[in-house]
Amino acid sequence: MTGRESPRPPRRITPFEPPHFGAARFPLSEEGIIDLARAALDEDAAFDDVTTLATVLSTRRARARLVTREPGVISGVPLALAAFRLLDELVEIRVDAEDARALQRDETVLFLSGHARGLLSAERTALNFLQHLSGIATLTHRYVEAVHGTRAAIVDTRKTLPGWRRLEKYAVRCGGGVNHRADLASAVLIKDNHLAAVDGDVALAIRRVREYAPAGTPVQVEVETPEQARAAVSAGAESLLLDNMSNDAMRECVAIADSRCITEASGGVRLETVRAIAETGVDRISVGALTHSAPALNLALDFE
Repeated sequence: MTGRESPRPPRRITPFEPPHFGAARFPLSEEGIIDLARAALDEDAAFDDVTTLATVLSTRRARARLVTREPGVISGVPLALAAFRLLDELVEIRVDAEDARALQRDETVLFLSGHARGLLSAERTALNFLQHLSGIATLTHRYVEAVHGTRAAIVDTRKTLPGWRRLEKYAVRCGGGVNHRADLASAVLIKDNHLAAVDGDVALAIRRVREYAPAGTPVQVEVETPEQARAAVSAGAESLLLDNMSNDAMRECVAIADSRCITEASGGVRLETVRAIAETGVDRISVGALTHSAPALNLALDFE
């Protein structure tokens, strides 16, 4: 599918630097973006869209706006751009909202002008990318706003869709959140089942980690009681994961840590409870729902 060359090249996606949380840089190379977008289009048989090929003339051009149907934070624009360009390499695209931009209802993300066939066949793939990643960014933003003014950062988990971890963690950063460890090799987290395998001996587990892991590897220990927290701090843990504790117990653990290690609340965190958890003084609050339960942001492609 072809079209006339665009007189206005699309703007490049720029890094976003939300306060206190670092920059959100897109995690895929240009080649990686194109490969993923092409695979998604192939899955949808977008190059053999029988409905569009049968009903729309190859010469028909169209203009369309990709818009928000509800407030949210945008994430995934580079993938949407690739999807449209793979169906019409000369499609004109104006980027009105780059990744990490917060929008209100009925605001424009992209304005597109090109062959109608290309726009129609790429529509669902582009929206799938944007709706899923923007949903994660939007939910993350809501949690970040809920704890504003406290010391707590909102942190993601490894509860991600297989194959999509880098993208979903990127979307968390777009929403102002912080990434936890990327994978099992990047940091140590001694959980309850690890402790069960050493008969609950926290000091032994940490000592074995120090002997095996590369020097400087951070060690986090999941604890369920202040007593376990005290043992982990005494054994030299850099971080405590306070698992499903009451707010009072978390306050006690924060006092035990006494700034000697990071404290992270985890387990059953909801928007309704996250503020009270943050006010216990913990440094971080990990929320699995950011990636495994975020609803898709309502976006649509409106033809003019």
